[in-house]
Amino acid sequence: PKIGHFIFILINFVFLMALIGNISMILLIFLDIHLHTPMYFLLSQLSLIDLNYISTIVPKMVYDFLYGNKSISFTGCGIQSFFFLTLAGAEALLLTSMAYDRYVAICFPLHYPIRMRKRVCALMITGSWMIGSINSCAHTVYALRIPYCKSRAINHFFCDVPAMLTLACTDTWVYECTVFLSTTIFLVFPFICIACSYGQVLLAVYRMRSAEGRKKAYSTCSTHLTVVSFYYAPFAYTYLRPRSLRSPTEDKVLAVFYTILTPMLNPIIYSLRNKEVMGALTRVIQNIFSVKM
Repeated sequence: PKIGHFIFILINFVFLMALIGNISMILLIFLDIHLHTPMYFLLSQLSLIDLNYISTIVPKMVYDFLYGNKSISFTGCGIQSFFFLTLAGAEALLLTSMAYDRYVAICFPLHYPIRMRKRVCALMITGSWMIGSINSCAHTVYALRIPYCKSRAINHFFCDVPAMLTLACTDTWVYECTVFLSTTIFLVFPFICIACSYGQVLLAVYRMRSAEGRKKAYSTCSTHLTVVSFYYAPFAYTYLRPRSLRSPTEDKVLAVFYTILTPMLNPIIYSLRNKEVMGALTRVIQNIFSVKM
């Protein structure tokens, strides 16, 4: 019971931090005109995804802790799985778009207004949401249609499709191959693109004559790479391994990183390590107090 109470309080604290951080980031980018650029437009979408992402998992978990009701309806399980996979796929693609934005800004600064105009940003964001939802719909429909004749106890804290497959009556080897392929498309390929783009960025930064320019570029890139590492590493390690090498306990521990901790840490990382965000926060606070005066 003591450990349960501690976990309950900790999860609530993390959830509130994630809500406050992501909502604050969205409002800050909306209110401050200096942040009306493609990079921060993409960042506001990342905060929106993280806000919905953690809201898909944690409220149900907190309810289970509070009332001891660890059941979920079949339809509710499908809805939770659909939104989780949609948001996970959209975030993976959005992080790739953000890496491309930094690549163009640093390696081709004169082409940046053309390559990253508003229409391109809108297409990147729309494409991320649409591709993520299509992939999610395919996985969710399959997971809900396969027969479950074993125990209905999912050994996880949310309706994760691989955890559900262990309860299936039929052989799911073919579907597990499609999960591997889907993970490769949404995680491995984007990660390779991000690594290649930042390799070019680091070369461009190394050739810069301005020490201040190098410092700013390194700060921006290291921030994004930190976020990417927190998100991609646990996901890839979980979904790219065959079922025989996975354990439910390890899967649950790793899932905590990309479902709970990452949505909380992203706004903190982007705000504390970004002078422009901190400057915008100062301006917005000053404007609010000046209006009150």
